[in-house]
Amino acid sequence: MVNENMNIKTQILDILSKSQGKTVSGVKLSSNLNISRVAIWKHIKALKENGVAITSSSKGYLLCDHEDLLYPFCFDKAIQDRIFHFHEVETTMDKARSLAKSGVKHLSIVVAEHQTKGRGRLNRKWFSSKGGLWFTLILKPDVPAALSYIYNFAASLSLAKSLKKSLNLDISVKWPNDLLLNGYKLAGLLSEMETQGDMVCFLNIGIGINVNNEPKTDEPKSVSLKEILKKNVSRKSILTNFLNEFEQQIQTIEPKKIINQWKQQTSTIGCKVRIETYSDIYTGLAMDVDETGALLLKTDDGVDKKIIYGDCFHTKE
Repeated sequence: MVNENMNIKTQILDILSKSQGKTVSGVKLSSNLNISRVAIWKHIKALKENGVAITSSSKGYLLCDHEDLLYPFCFDKAIQDRIFHFHEVETTMDKARSLAKSGVKHLSIVVAEHQTKGRGRLNRKWFSSKGGLWFTLILKPDVPAALSYIYNFAASLSLAKSLKKSLNLDISVKWPNDLLLNGYKLAGLLSEMETQGDMVCFLNIGIGINVNNEPKTDEPKSVSLKEILKKNVSRKSILTNFLNEFEQQIQTIEPKKIINQWKQQTSTIGCKVRIETYSDIYTGLAMDVDETGALLLKTDDGVDKKIIYGDCFHTKE
C-alpha cells in the first residue's frame, strides 16, 4: 500500500533496502505500490540517473550498497523525522537555514548526495562530489550567543572520536575544526548562526567528510576513508555513530571540559602554522587553545597573538 508520507521513488528504495541485498521482482513492487510495472521501471530509471546503484535483471531489481543509503527510513525511528535528504542542493547550509527558520526540531540533519556550490571557511569553494558525506546539523540550544563556539568544538571532537572508535584510524583535529588523517584533510566544519537578542536562535554546523569520493582530483592535500582503507565505507554508519557521540557530548555543556578533550585530539598545538583571516596572514608556533576556543600563537617575530577566527594551515619547519 502507498505511504502518503513518502514519494514513490522513496517507497521503492524502502522496499529494496528492506530486502537486505535480495532481488525484488517488478511484480511485487507493482503490487505493493499499486502502480504499473511500466511506472516502476520509469521510477527505477530515474533513480539510476540520480546515481542510486540499482541493477536490473529478468528476476527484478537489486539495490547495491543498501547499507549506504541516507534516506530518513534508513535510520532509527526516533530520528527519522529529523532527517532531510536531498539528491542535489547548492549547499546543505542554505537548506538548513530555511528549515531552521521554518521551525524544524533541534538536532535536525540536512544531508545531500551532492552540493553544487559547497563552501568552506572564508568563502572558499568546498568540492563535494558523490560518495562523500555532506550534511548540516541544525541546533537550537538555549544558550547565549557567546557560548555558541563550544558546539563547533564538540562537533569536531565527536566526529574524531566516533571515527576513531569505529574505524580504528589515527585521526586528529586541526584548529579551528578540521579533521586530519595522515596529515591530509579528511573533513571540514563550518558554522552559521542567527541570534535573537543575546541568545542563539539557531546554530547550523555544516560538515563535509571525504568517505567514498576521490577528493585529490580537486584538493591534492585531502584524503578519503576509501583511499586509506581500500574499501567502501558506510556513510550511514558514520553519520549514525557521529550523531550518537555528539548528542552524548552536548548533554552537559562544559566549555573547559570540551576544550580540554579537544586539545587531547589535536595536532595543531606545538605545530608551525600559517593563519589566514579576512584581513591578515600570521605565521608562527601554535602554543595553545584557550577556554574560549581561540588559538594562542607565538608569531615568527616573537609577538603573542590571540586568533579568534581564521583558516589554519600546518607548515613545515
